[in-house]
Amino acid sequence: MSELQVELVLDARNGVGESPVWDAAEQALYWVDIPARRLCRWSVADAALTEWLAPEMLACVGRLGAKDWIAGAESGVFRLSPGAGGQLGFQRLAGVTHAQAGMRFNDGRCDRQGRFLAGTMQMNMAAGARVGSIYSYQGNGLKVLLEGFITPNGMAFSPDGRTMYLSDSHPSVQSVWAFDYDTQTGIPSNRRLFIDMNPLPGRPDGAAVDADGCYWICGNDAGLVHRFTPAGKLDRSLAVPVKKPAMCAFGGAGLDTLFVTSIRPEGVDLSDQPLAGGVFALRPGVRGLPEPACLY
Repeated sequence: MSELQVELVLDARNGVGESPVWDAAEQALYWVDIPARRLCRWSVADAALTEWLAPEMLACVGRLGAKDWIAGAESGVFRLSPGAGGQLGFQRLAGVTHAQAGMRFNDGRCDRQGRFLAGTMQMNMAAGARVGSIYSYQGNGLKVLLEGFITPNGMAFSPDGRTMYLSDSHPSVQSVWAFDYDTQTGIPSNRRLFIDMNPLPGRPDGAAVDADGCYWICGNDAGLVHRFTPAGKLDRSLAVPVKKPAMCAFGGAGLDTLFVTSIRPEGVDLSDQPLAGGVFALRPGVRGLPEPACLY
């Protein structure tokens, strides 16, 4: 395990801090707090936090144009238009017909061609229902790409966009797969095991890919962020001062800062992790890639 200094960016106390996205134009980090139904923004210039409340839970976001965002929420995919005074425009782009009641979107992001991909899950994880699907949005409704997941997570793309990574973070699965990804059609194929996380510390949660093509994934429950080479070999593990890091993203002026959001669980003793739910920053000595925006 590599020892790096970890900086607390914000003691956010998020219930489930997810989907960090660096906005280079604004020099700001955006993310969501899922149960709080909030879109959050932290600015480097003044370290100010701005929040917008949504009508339903937001799970994953990507840039949509210069000012708006696309989001996977509970009932579909929406355009978010953050305004002054905490006002948030919330326009449905595509509804989703879930396999069961009690489902929502979870992890997702834009591919390198500007499509928005996101997975759905049953919110009652204890049920272990394999009803989650991966959807693609290209401006004309939602298209099902993959099915049979419990808690789809860890979506990321190789620098050339031709490999898609995807995990299932449920305790009964804990696997990361790689797919061949057709950049012309947006169709994944040739699913294969990339990482078996069962013998490693932490469940696979949110992920990012660096400029070297290495895959970074949060080890939820273990307080670690792991880096794997494109061959699936564990390269290093970085510690954060909370048990449940949720997702990581590269940002900063040189894309050399790894931001990590986290979870603050309810009903448990947090005396050993008082910063749970915070946002952290590490400088791992590698650079990330600009996050693509949705083109639809």
